[in-house]
Amino acid sequence: MGSLSGRTALVTGVSRRRGIGFATASRLLQAGASVAIQHWSPHDAEQPWGAEDIATIVGELTAQAVEGARIVDISANFAEDDGPASVVRHAVEAFGHLDILVCNQAVSGHDGTLSEIGIDDLELHWRVNARATLLMTQAYAAQHDGRPGGRVVWLTSGQQLGPMPDEIAYAASKAALAGVTVSVAADLIRCGIGLNTVNPGPVNTGYLDEGVVLDAERLDAIQERFPLGRFGEPDDPARLIGWLVSDESVWVVGQVINTEGGFERWS
Repeated sequence: MGSLSGRTALVTGVSRRRGIGFATASRLLQAGASVAIQHWSPHDAEQPWGAEDIATIVGELTAQAVEGARIVDISANFAEDDGPASVVRHAVEAFGHLDILVCNQAVSGHDGTLSEIGIDDLELHWRVNARATLLMTQAYAAQHDGRPGGRVVWLTSGQQLGPMPDEIAYAASKAALAGVTVSVAADLIRCGIGLNTVNPGPVNTGYLDEGVVLDAERLDAIQERFPLGRFGEPDDPARLIGWLVSDESVWVVGQVINTEGGFERWS
């Protein structure tokens, strides 16, 4: 990962120290970029792992920033119509211009099998996971002035690689992003913006701790599918994201890239 000194970024879904968003923001700040982070603590408060203190999150990230890099935080609910555009607007107001957009946000819960989900479940996942990503990318592209270094990274979860029958609403919304990546990338690259999508695979952001969501037997069965003997860690996808937003990735456009450590999916 090269230097990002003088560049600015918006990273969404940064509200927990064990999250992919936190690891990504950390890497960008250490590379010299100023970073705006988006969070929505009411969502975390509903989850088994609970919400964390945002001031503490911001303080820890600030301590990792190199000289000249700044951090601002923005609270926004992407289920609301004006949420995506407002986050981009606030980030641009803080920094003057955005070079990098990383759409890491996702809904947890409010899901189930095809027979269990309802209209509200489908709508919530669509709004937060897919629609917000598209609208933020639209707003980001509108403010981009064509300078070198324009980068967008979306996140999916490997829906195209194997079944997720208990998470139909989530899988549908994230699969939409994987499916439309090449089309949006073809549009953005004409403006000098490179878009790629990352599938991090199963990453332990806390939900893979024993007893949080799954029991020990289920966790052991999943971990056995990793040839390296461990779950993914937040910095695993963060390293790839850091490279994708750097100048080193300039010739990589419109790809859905899997970073799963050789994870062997069930057939």
